[in-house]
Amino acid sequence: MEAYKIKIELLDADPAIWREVVMPADATFKRLHDVIQNTTNFLGGYPSDGYHLYKFDLVKNNILVTNDEEAYVEHKHFMKNRKVMEKEMREQVLPEHEKFVQRRLQSLQTVVRKPTGLKIDDYLQKYGELLYTYDFGDDWRFLITLESIREDYPYGYPTLLDGAGTAPPEDVGGLLGFASFLKKYHDQKDPDHDDVVQWAEMQQYREYDKTQINSRLKGIKYKKTEWT
Repeated sequence: MEAYKIKIELLDADPAIWREVVMPADATFKRLHDVIQNTTNFLGGYPSDGYHLYKFDLVKNNILVTNDEEAYVEHKHFMKNRKVMEKEMREQVLPEHEKFVQRRLQSLQTVVRKPTGLKIDDYLQKYGELLYTYDFGDDWRFLITLESIREDYPYGYPTLLDGAGTAPPEDVGGLLGFASFLKKYHDQKDPDHDDVVQWAEMQQYREYDKTQINSRLKGIKYKKTEWT
């Protein structure tokens, strides 16, 4: 079956944190989200529920793919009441705030789609990359790059081929918080070491383990094959 070989890279991480994965084509953005989550230490992927908001910015298509229900509802409301809202926004602000109104209207005009209702194929094949952001507080940004398309992939689930770097745990405070966490986690003489280790266990923090990740990825099965 057709499948994509992709590279998932956590932007601005030093040292680099990346994963190389093969995943069957015809996947929704939700399934891609699940793959990213399960190849890292985040907890929002299949079969988990929610956890944090995330988005895929399809800037060239003026589309935002997100599990943010408020953004979805707001966009639908704007499209139904566009003329009235534009008029009210312009009448209620001072002339010097016109630029803010323009940015706000542009934001509302961005099409908001749910990740369960849109597939990645057209966008990944056309542009070769996708930008994914998870947890708008910690602001984890990933670049997903299409490396090749395979026609002979035999499995209905993703497979991790290679990778480097242990991914951060949930709610660690972004890249700066992760750096502080690692220092205390690995320094047994640090006064906070024991508390940090205990907290890491609660967050299901794991060192990078290809075998363990592939075991989790088998749960993301969304394509039937002649072997199943």
